[in-house]
Amino acid sequence: MKATFGAGCFWGVEAAFRRLKGIVSTSVGYMGGHFENPCYLDVVSRVTGHAEVAQVEYDPSIISYEELLEIFWKIHDPTSLNRQGPDRGEQYRSVIFFHSSQQEVMARNSLQQLQDSGKCDRDIVTEIKPAADYWLATDEHQQYFEKKNIEEKNRRNADSRHSG
Repeated sequence: MKATFGAGCFWGVEAAFRRLKGIVSTSVGYMGGHFENPCYLDVVSRVTGHAEVAQVEYDPSIISYEELLEIFWKIHDPTSLNRQGPDRGEQYRSVIFFHSSQQEVMARNSLQQLQDSGKCDRDIVTEIKPAADYWLATDEHQQYFEKKNIEEKNRRNADSRHSG
């Protein structure tokens, strides 16, 4: 099955999902805009309307869509409009692109549960939209953190701070 999430820079979103048991594959790209076949520079210019997204292929017998939604809510601030950390612009918006009516219902219920929980001090601004054309980012953006060995470096730095 397929799931598509936008939660800031797609590199971090993809990395958060790649390490989960039950994830078959991941990729990063662009969705939700009005521009055919955008490239990274088109999207960051803020004229295409696309969001940077991670698309996840998962095995629902191992990990559920609800579990993916839980991860999605934890890896970013869903109350921040068109911004995650230092990244600003509509391409970094919080968005769930659903691939079925069942995913839509689960996403809307999940959003409402989070809003009602009181865990967020502001209203959630996450968009929930039907999946549209998915434009794959270039190879240099795929599994970016792994290619740059970023996760391993961060883990080692954390380990060295906590030892000794």
